[in-house]
Amino acid sequence: MVERKSSGARTVALVGPSLSGKTTLMESLLFAAEALKRKGSVVAGSSVGDAAPEARARQIGVELNVAQCEFMGDRYALLDCPGSIEFLQETLNAVRGADLAVVVCESDPARAPMLKPFLHALEEAGIPRIAFVNKIDRSGVAAAAMIEALQQVSAVPVVMRQFPLVESGRTVGYVDMANQRAYRYADHAASARIELPADAKTVEGEARYKMLEALADRDDRLMSDLLEEKEPEVGTVFADLTRDMREGRILPVMLGSAEHDNGIRRLWKALRHETPEAAVAAARLGLEAAGPPVAQVLKTWHSPQGKLSVARVFRGPLHDGATLNGERAGGLFRLMGQRPDKTSEVQAGEVVAIARLEKARTGDTLSTAEVDPLPRAESLFPVYGLALAAADRKDDVKLSGALHRLVDEDTGLGFGHDPDTHELILSGQGEVHLRVAFERMKNRNGLVVAARAPRVPYKEAIKKGTTQHGRHKRQTGGHGQFGDVKINIKPRQRGSGFEFVNAVVGGAIPKNFIPAVEEGVREYLAKGPLGFPVVDVSVELFDGQYHDVDSSEMAFKTAGRIAMQEGLPNCAPVLLEPICKVRIHIPNAVTAKANALVSTHRGRVLGFDGRAGWQGWDTVEALMPRAELQGMIVELRSLSQGVGTFDWQFDHLAELTGRLAEQAMQQDKAHAA
Repeated sequence: MVERKSSGARTVALVGPSLSGKTTLMESLLFAAEALKRKGSVVAGSSVGDAAPEARARQIGVELNVAQCEFMGDRYALLDCPGSIEFLQETLNAVRGADLAVVVCESDPARAPMLKPFLHALEEAGIPRIAFVNKIDRSGVAAAAMIEALQQVSAVPVVMRQFPLVESGRTVGYVDMANQRAYRYADHAASARIELPADAKTVEGEARYKMLEALADRDDRLMSDLLEEKEPEVGTVFADLTRDMREGRILPVMLGSAEHDNGIRRLWKALRHETPEAAVAAARLGLEAAGPPVAQVLKTWHSPQGKLSVARVFRGPLHDGATLNGERAGGLFRLMGQRPDKTSEVQAGEVVAIARLEKARTGDTLSTAEVDPLPRAESLFPVYGLALAAADRKDDVKLSGALHRLVDEDTGLGFGHDPDTHELILSGQGEVHLRVAFERMKNRNGLVVAARAPRVPYKEAIKKGTTQHGRHKRQTGGHGQFGDVKINIKPRQRGSGFEFVNAVVGGAIPKNFIPAVEEGVREYLAKGPLGFPVVDVSVELFDGQYHDVDSSEMAFKTAGRIAMQEGLPNCAPVLLEPICKVRIHIPNAVTAKANALVSTHRGRVLGFDGRAGWQGWDTVEALMPRAELQGMIVELRSLSQGVGTFDWQFDHLAELTGRLAEQAMQQDKAHAA
């Protein structure tokens, strides 16, 4: 074992898919560190993590949870990150503050593909990681099958540090393959050391040799020992494991059961000896050792007591009352779940909640002086949206404030008004993501919203031209209203937009009235004969009449609108639907299913290739109607174990005719009603 002195507080992130047991693992780690007198339960709703009512209701993590503790004299912050892919943005933000990540997974090889988004994020950020195979007591896991499954989703070699001991189809202990010591699990207590069973020696020996081979790739001395069939020194093996893990060159695998506290104390010892100091993470982010205090906001919370910015301190110390980015900190708090404990000072490496930094946002770099900003997490593309409005119109102003607080807390959410449909759209990573947002507004603000699928921004165009006369004449006593125009209406090439041509000669219409005619034309084009904005049309004003007294800008604007209203229905109007270029990202095992999904949604596959930087994944490119994208994420995740995603951008407009066009117009009228 590599012994070393502690150098400040350290932060460990717990990441992995939903239901892998991260929150239970955090509870078990806190209990083993004697930070809890009694373990809580996710099922009973008594755990430190997942304390929000939205998380309790679903028994899954929906936001970052932070807990602080000490183990053998060292201070740690544990970051329990959400496991649902719909809350992945929260995890991406949080892990930026970690010195090391424990990737929690189950002993079922079939669930290994669900780890890929988390492993990729850690690999990209250069964060050291250990895999913890949880719930090991529930099955006699085959070590080879588990390693093979993990290797399929890891960009670096997977190294088994502990070999499972199986009796009657159930894992009852492990062999520490660094020192070849065997242990039997004891529920809620330290594992008992035992003699290595004779029937396990051969298989364990083969697994250990594979581990040593992986380490020898970067240690010539160890390679020499293996070639000479010499038993390497235990200290050398531990040192190589620690070095390679810290450098992100291997993914070590440990075993246990958080529910029964099996393997938890051994995991704690690994974290104590092998988690890098805070200075290493700071250097990874390009931060020099000396200088003013620097922290990065990992999470934002709005509570009845005010705003809290949860930040990792990379360079300290940080004092209560410090001025950060021009704002005075209103208090420093160490967190134990949702319980804040006030403190006057925190050191480098700690995670702290800072009160009343109103301008601070998640991802911001905080400092008492001007410093270069630290790198931010990747922003995920929104894949699901709903149009919403306050159920009670009196709550419209209240809704705006609630939405701003929501997106401040959860950067995976976004909202804005659609310029085409004029709807207020809330977007995020899936249906559950948005439903949780609605529940938060109800629980915190008493605000009920009505939500539905957004309208599709259809357009319309014309297929032939016409000449039209438009006249507006009204006599009401005194000055009347008179405007008379003649126009040519013609279709334009798709994508060329609107064109207005002034071809009036001889002063038939005074020049000062020409812009009013164009304004009337544009006003009508906002909603054509089919009920949608008209695009790609040319209108030529070539003649007309005016009256010295009764003509006005308003009269000619009305005449222009009348000419369009009467002429455009004679131009064979046609409905246009937006077609998007879509990139679907999925494990290559389901690429064929993704291609079929595109076809069932009226799409056309353009091709597919390996996803850059994602071993074992493909990107399928396709053209798809925007109308078919709403809800497609649900189907995509269903066929990809919840990990598939996509992004899109508008490509072009295409004609929509027949029954589909009629359905589209009926649906739009129903939405508008």
